[in-house]
Amino acid sequence: MKRGGRDSDRNSSEEGTAEKSKKLRTTNEHSQTCDWGNLLQDIILQVFKYLPLLDRAHASQVCRNWNQVFHMPDLWRCFEFELNQPATSYLKATHPELIKQIIKRHSNHLQYVSFKVDSSKESAEAACDILSQLVNCSLKTLGLISTARPSFMDLPKSHFISALTVVFVNSKSLSSLKIDDTPVDDPSLKVLVANNSDTLKLLKMSSCPHVSPAGILCVADQCHGLRELALNYHLLSDELLLALSSEKHVRLEHLRIDVVSENPGQTHFHTIQKSSWDAFIRHSPKVNLVMYFF
Repeated sequence: MKRGGRDSDRNSSEEGTAEKSKKLRTTNEHSQTCDWGNLLQDIILQVFKYLPLLDRAHASQVCRNWNQVFHMPDLWRCFEFELNQPATSYLKATHPELIKQIIKRHSNHLQYVSFKVDSSKESAEAACDILSQLVNCSLKTLGLISTARPSFMDLPKSHFISALTVVFVNSKSLSSLKIDDTPVDDPSLKVLVANNSDTLKLLKMSSCPHVSPAGILCVADQCHGLRELALNYHLLSDELLLALSSEKHVRLEHLRIDVVSENPGQTHFHTIQKSSWDAFIRHSPKVNLVMYFF
């Protein structure tokens, strides 16, 4: 009886060992057939789209396949450059090496770009330096955003205009432009119109002191698809309202007018004819008109 018991235990032990070996073999085979590095690039691309840039960069180090996906154009259509100086801002800036890599490998993929700069002149200069290198891309949207004091105004006007016109000339389908608090001027707006009049739909340019009523009128006369406009009150004129009311022009959806005065109680309002307002409202009856007083 004892010998039979030992034989039974031995058989059970051998069967258990065989079962474990089988499971181990199956697990190894499964891991080989499900190699994450062999996933289709389209699948990896969709996953990467949901990841922050830093997480994508870490994931791209898994294997060559994932690294190739990391550099696919679809992941570089939209980018926000954050330019801050440690001495003047607590916000984290885009790393200089990353900026170099974007300009070198992905500048022709960029379409939706914004720059957030702090109050330092150095940050505004860095933004202009990047803009001047975007010679191989055609942007659809561009935003220049000052998170504190308008630092773009500290730059020499010629330096800023030179960088901005690089984008205007090379972009043939710019639809949205936000350039509040910048030294943009009439000649640069003419360059914008010459290259993007058929596509421009949104223009925000409040507090741009070098633009004249004639400069903004040039935009309204040529950019018939313009739907949103933000400007200062001193640029408003009868001619501008009538240009926005022409048969060729689409209905304006949003008009923002900033009234800026050092002495709010002594603000001077130049006269706009009632007939001009009437024509404008008839043409765009559902326009959202907003006025801000500073």
